Amino acid sequence: MIHQLYREQQLNCTIDEAWKFFSSANNLSKITPKEMNFIVRTKLSDDAIYEGMIIDYYVSPLLNIKMSWQTKIIKVNNRKSFTDFQEKGPYKLWNHHHEFIENENGVLMKDTVDYELPLGFLGEIAHVLFVKKKLKHIFDYRTQVLDKMFNHK
Repeated sequence: MIHQLYREQQLNCTIDEAWKFFSSANNLSKITPKEMNFIVRTKLSDDAIYEGMIIDYYVSPLLNIKMSWQTKIIKVNNRKSFTDFQEKGPYKLWNHHHEFIENENGVLMKDTVDYELPLGFLGEIAHVLFVKKKLKHIFDYRTQVLDKMFNHK
């Protein structure tokens, strides 16, 4: 079963500042809870995002078990949106669309994540028991960190 997580957050910054921060894979560890041990493995000398870009990570989503995760940037609309898609990792499906809408208060950032767990019925049980809660925790943490970074300058 495909699930969807949706979040939006108003950021007090320019579109250029938002784009520069969010399109840089190196900034992901700054907005991910420390207990996830999120590490970007791909060495990115130039942070410019592009369609077809492959990024490898380590992440420990559960019980401190280190897992490999690989995403591919499948769509980029410069300074407006980009989508990363899991090529290899813990999900059967992970499609994360990031959208940035300039407004009079700065930038409205929207995240839409379509995801599906492996293992059919067992995956659905895991979703109910802990995955849904874990994703909520990760995105709540992200909201708090981004609020401090962009809205309390």
